[in-house]
Amino acid sequence: MVFQHTIRGLTYRFSDLKTLLAKATPARSGDFLAGVAASDESERVAAQMALADLPLKTFLSEQVIPYEDDEVTRLIVDSHDAENFSKVSHLTVGDFRNWLLSDAADEAALKTLAPGLTPEMAAAVSKIMRVQDLILVARKCRVVTKFRNTLGLAGRLSTRLQPNHPTDDPAGIAASVLDGLMYGAGDAVIGINPASDSVPAVITLLHMLDEIILRQNIPTQSCVLAHVTTTIEAIARGAPVDLVFQSIAGTEAANKSFGVDLALLREGHDAGLSLKRGGDNVMYFETGQGSALSAEAHHGVDQQTLEARAYAVARAFNPLLVNTVVGFIGPEYLYNGKQIIRAGLEDHFCGKLLGVPMGCDICYTNHAEADQDDMDMLLTLLGAAGVNFIMGVPGADDIMLNYQTTSFHDALYARRVLNLAPAPEFADWLERAGIFESVAQIKLNAANPLRLPQLA
Repeated sequence: MVFQHTIRGLTYRFSDLKTLLAKATPARSGDFLAGVAASDESERVAAQMALADLPLKTFLSEQVIPYEDDEVTRLIVDSHDAENFSKVSHLTVGDFRNWLLSDAADEAALKTLAPGLTPEMAAAVSKIMRVQDLILVARKCRVVTKFRNTLGLAGRLSTRLQPNHPTDDPAGIAASVLDGLMYGAGDAVIGINPASDSVPAVITLLHMLDEIILRQNIPTQSCVLAHVTTTIEAIARGAPVDLVFQSIAGTEAANKSFGVDLALLREGHDAGLSLKRGGDNVMYFETGQGSALSAEAHHGVDQQTLEARAYAVARAFNPLLVNTVVGFIGPEYLYNGKQIIRAGLEDHFCGKLLGVPMGCDICYTNHAEADQDDMDMLLTLLGAAGVNFIMGVPGADDIMLNYQTTSFHDALYARRVLNLAPAPEFADWLERAGIFESVAQIKLNAANPLRLPQLA
């Protein structure tokens, strides 16, 4: 099917749906690298106008990657909820945007709609939205998950305590864990990226984290972010695994580059459930715009649409956490702070719209045209948008992965400015442990700044 739009007498034609989506995408370096981006702003606007006029039903009859060629496409098509889609099936992409911004699209309506949307629908509407649109709609989407605590509730902002160490040194990791807990980090997960993916090394780290959680009776969960096959083997050897981790992408070929397919993810999911260590949400997935392109597995589809397709993979396994590591892959895919900020908000919006519990690693590499001021802006915007969780890293500098992200202090800033709190069970533990003051005590101190004795 050919799509077209005329601007000032000049007609722009787009040969198929994936071309239309790519040309309508706000500019980013990865799409230029892939050769799929609009040639100039006029072509981009023409594509966005053509996309706005496109009926949502088109995404059910035309696929960006053929059904017979890709198991992610088959997952998307076969799991589509036609009944819930019927509520918006008469709309164009532009009409859908207007409906999402209206009061009719409240939390309950969006939750019901989520299984009726395909990732390409979510990606399409995001491409014609302003930043404020992405924030407003995402804030209305609430995706709540549970393990030892409850994540994603309104008025809450959780953190992954990320105590990475370049040699997996237990003393260094323990010091970072203690530091993070003292700042109220760790309610989403205490998660280590291991320097070694060997099964014995991973099991050692799992036992260490489990001992910390049990000894201090902390209502949180742990994860060692090893390959899913390593975690499955660790489970077989009796390791105390809370969450099963895996990086995922939006095409079958890109997932194969990670050494996984849907069947292997199901095996990991079943292994995690078999331990019955917490709730039914036992998976932790990470994604990132550009992963399919870096694996030469993008099929000519723009990186943001492929990122949305990764969320279809994630939601099939009912995860506790999904995290877009937005600026980690590098400036070849998201060149500067502006592109990183836009991508982070798009990812969060699309994930939440699709019913996925989205967090964001608000980050950049040292060779990107970005700095911590850009991350402060994205952190604040995502906090306003209701992001489920962010990262907490000592000094915002991950000394093992060598990139810049958000610190323990940054989470405190966001919680104070936006009046947010940790997960409720974790917040209660922080008060019991004397790390955080109770709300009653804070009010008392505010009324009595000199801490004068209170008269009976």
